[in-house]
Amino acid sequence: MASIHKDIPIDASPADVWGAVHDFGNLHRRLVPGFVLDARLDGDARIVNFANGTVARELLVDCDETRRRLVYAVISERMKQHSASVQVFADGDTRTRLVWIVDVLPNEIAPYIDSQMDQAALAMQKALARSAKVESGFASDSAKKY
Repeated sequence: MASIHKDIPIDASPADVWGAVHDFGNLHRRLVPGFVLDARLDGDARIVNFANGTVARELLVDCDETRRRLVYAVISERMKQHSASVQVFADGDTRTRLVWIVDVLPNEIAPYIDSQMDQAALAMQKALARSAKVESGFASDSAKKY
């Protein structure tokens, strides 16, 4: 079984990052906008529409508020097994380390999953850093009215 690990630094507070991660039905708005175009809840699952045209059903397995850890599984005919965990760690007062681990079968799909995770990580960093700047009152100069 392939196991893919991502350690993602994010310029936002752990509380803000966890808020976006654990908002299971709104990842397209809060966590990875642009990478995911839409998501809708269907019981304990979410139906995710990715920008590349892929649609996935992701089942919520566990959401641990104390450990700031979310676990989900992808249900698919294409994959024999896909489980993932996302955990949020403080990296000082204003930065976060997000650890994302995906275990997948068949092994041959791992390079594709790995590249998709890299794209998602960039979307997370961009969205959450921007969100942190807006919430702290630091808007870009182009947004200011003189």
